[in-house]
Amino acid sequence: MSIASASVAAQASLELTNEWDKTFKKSDKVDHKKVTFTNRYGITLAADLYQPKGATGKLAALALSGPFGAVKEQSSGLYAQTMAERGFITLAFDPSYTGESGGQPRHVASPDINTEDFSAAVDFLGLQPNVDRERIGIIGICGWGGMALNAAAVDKRIKAVAASTMYDMTRVMSKGYNDSMTKEERTAALEHLSQQRWADAENGAPAVGPVSLELQGGEPQFVVEYAGYYKSKERGFHPRAINSNASWTLTTPLSFMNMPLLSYIDEISPRPTLLIHGEIAHSRYFSETAYEAAAEPKELMIIEGANHTDLYDQMDKIPFDKLQAFFTENLD
Repeated sequence: MSIASASVAAQASLELTNEWDKTFKKSDKVDHKKVTFTNRYGITLAADLYQPKGATGKLAALALSGPFGAVKEQSSGLYAQTMAERGFITLAFDPSYTGESGGQPRHVASPDINTEDFSAAVDFLGLQPNVDRERIGIIGICGWGGMALNAAAVDKRIKAVAASTMYDMTRVMSKGYNDSMTKEERTAALEHLSQQRWADAENGAPAVGPVSLELQGGEPQFVVEYAGYYKSKERGFHPRAINSNASWTLTTPLSFMNMPLLSYIDEISPRPTLLIHGEIAHSRYFSETAYEAAAEPKELMIIEGANHTDLYDQMDKIPFDKLQAFFTENLD
């Protein structure tokens, strides 16, 4: 089988939903369709393509993903549809191994492969006849905010990047929240993960943890806020989302433990970076540190009174006017 035939076969094997199953209402201002594309590792990704109704000529485009453990029917899709209402062609994708995208085993994350997913989305957008490939930006949310910054640093086709309520997943997994993990704790965690590999090898499949965000009482406030989004059918629950209905494989942290994502964040410059974070978010320090490490042009926007998950879906707190202005100016 040729490479092209293998790609077609891989795409055909994905079972994509046809009904509107998003956690937000469908806009009558945009056209929507499901699409697939393949990344550099041969994994076929599923995505939602949003286009402004009646648009003509070549437009600027945005690729979007996140949060960590979410699907395109949640926050990234809401951002994508809203930015399409504002004149951009947008692509919200499920990362490798999650949602409707391909990749085995399921529910695995990788700082390398998930960074590549953004570049593969740029590949796809740049081949669309109504996209100006010199005017492509990306938006990453939560854990995919860090992936987006990493992708922008390495992929010079990305002309502007925004990260909303950003997590640096390599930092939090390797050092703990607020860098509180001691060397002894890190060593013990790696010992445990290493032993888990033997168990997975013996079983022939990776073990997964208990279903995410099943609150028992006494959890930190930010965990309660996560559950308030992912478990609520009025807000963000989706059956395909890991954080709503499943869990990551137990060994997912391994590659994050010694592979810092943002080592080259200053190399995004001279292309612009926009960091958006909630004033009272537990994760605010990730964006503040990234802002300090980034080179100009850069901007850190703090949303008054917002917590981490407010920037997932609260339309009165997500600064869409700012996002529109940022990308309009920098994808001109």
